Amino acid sequence: MVLRALAATGVAASLFGSSGLGSHPGPPPTPIVIDSVAVNGSGCPAGTAAVSVSPDNTAFTVTYSNYTAKVGPGTAPTDSRKNCQLGLLVHVPGGYTYAVVSATYRGFASLAPGASGTQRASYHFQGSARTTESIHHFEGGFTNDWQETDTVDVAARVFAPCGQARNLDIDTELRVEAGTSSPGATSFLEMDSTDGSIKTVYRLAWKRCH
Repeated sequence: MVLRALAATGVAASLFGSSGLGSHPGPPPTPIVIDSVAVNGSGCPAGTAAVSVSPDNTAFTVTYSNYTAKVGPGTAPTDSRKNCQLGLLVHVPGGYTYAVVSATYRGFASLAPGASGTQRASYHFQGSARTTESIHHFEGGFTNDWQETDTVDVAARVFAPCGQARNLDIDTELRVEAGTSSPGATSFLEMDSTDGSIKTVYRLAWKRCH
């Protein structure tokens, strides 16, 4: 499965911090292209995940249409945990490199009293030993939309190697546990939507390569 996204040009510099890879320009003056070279996992079956790039080259969005973990009557044990592994190849104009500086995850949860849910995410560049990870917990007795935003400190940002094609690997997971909830209760945690309005947004910072 290959998903391809092309961005228009634009300028935005509000996300940049200090580091030693050169100056902090706005986004590249020419479009970036993202190829989804790998989409695997029980939370993103073929054809249920889409990648798009913002017009100003400062963010990309992953939209899911079938990403739900659930427990309760009629569910299988494997339904309680869903995951998705994305391998994205970002084609960057010469002289630039980028890092993911924040990620916003959105979805809907319906957790019976006594149940719980967990959303986990991590990303790293292929061949790098550094991984950025986040975990969010949801307690039972909750039925509503949810949104979580993770921000990477300037000192912890990991930039793609200059002049090298490396996949950006993004792993996400949803998990629901019945806990002490009623045996007849159904609980679920989702990062999807039938109308495509539930998305995960990753914002980018840019640097010039020496």
